[in-house]
Amino acid sequence: MDNKQSVVITGGAGFIGSFLCQIFLEKGYQVIAVDNLLTGKKENIQPFLKQADFKFIKADVSRPSIIKKLTSVNKKIKYLLHFASPAGPNPNSAKSYLKFPIKTYLANSIGSHYLLKIAEKTKAQFLFASTSEIYGDPDQHPQTENYNGNVNPLGPRACYDESKRFGEMATVTFGKKYHLTTKIVRIFNTYGPRMNLEDGRVIPIFINQALQNKPITIYGDGSQTRSFCYIDDFVKGIFTLLNKAQPYQAYNLGNDQEIKIIDLAKLIKKLTDSSSKLVYRPLPKDDPLKRQPALKKIKALNWQPETNLTQGLKKTIDYFKRSNHG
Repeated sequence: MDNKQSVVITGGAGFIGSFLCQIFLEKGYQVIAVDNLLTGKKENIQPFLKQADFKFIKADVSRPSIIKKLTSVNKKIKYLLHFASPAGPNPNSAKSYLKFPIKTYLANSIGSHYLLKIAEKTKAQFLFASTSEIYGDPDQHPQTENYNGNVNPLGPRACYDESKRFGEMATVTFGKKYHLTTKIVRIFNTYGPRMNLEDGRVIPIFINQALQNKPITIYGDGSQTRSFCYIDDFVKGIFTLLNKAQPYQAYNLGNDQEIKIIDLAKLIKKLTDSSSKLVYRPLPKDDPLKRQPALKKIKALNWQPETNLTQGLKKTIDYFKRSNHG
């Protein structure tokens, strides 16, 4: 085990983090997953807990003790992937970052700093999980990596948006200062099995409502757009970035197939054969009206999404059926 290359994945018990743990284990790495279980779920990593190459550390990355905890476990880490942060924007959901605004901004700001210090000590390549939300409600469409965004620093979503922007700055500034390999991935809406119903993301909410034939809740008139990337494509994209991306740069990662939220609701209703009605609620403040990644930069690294929305939704719906969410 000591001869194997190691990876640290913060937020490892979350939706995306658990898939990253799984794929690194399959590729023969020693995986150290860190999560405070604020929004992550132990059940997501349950299958890995008995594996010799998997270690779970329950810890908060925004506490200075994280440095000693991780460097004492392994002195040499190949990759350090920082995915620890609440991510759901829905104000009505129990696990939304709006319920944990201070924990959210601490994970992405001071948490990023502490993890960068670990990367310095262990010579790890550092990847910061940023977000399409750093573009805010964009004036540019689709959003390219050189667009600086249209973000309200005093708005309700700022705890997430602005702390991710801070995390990007820290990733580049610290990396250049200490000559580390540090990179940024800007994640656009990602979906698939293991999503947490409680964090308020649109696809699991719509699927759950449809499976129960309950009203499907649409905020605004449903004309706002999103672009959804299936988790299998996303994970392949992460490996592409680790292997091929330039340091000190940001890369969009997502699917550029854009869809209106109302059309997403109708598609999920059709795929679940649901009798749900569509109901409308006021659009939350600063909710972006358009969201579509420009993917030229990552496609130049020989990656592109392969799973279309209908295919991915069918797999995700099957997961929620099996999980008795419906």
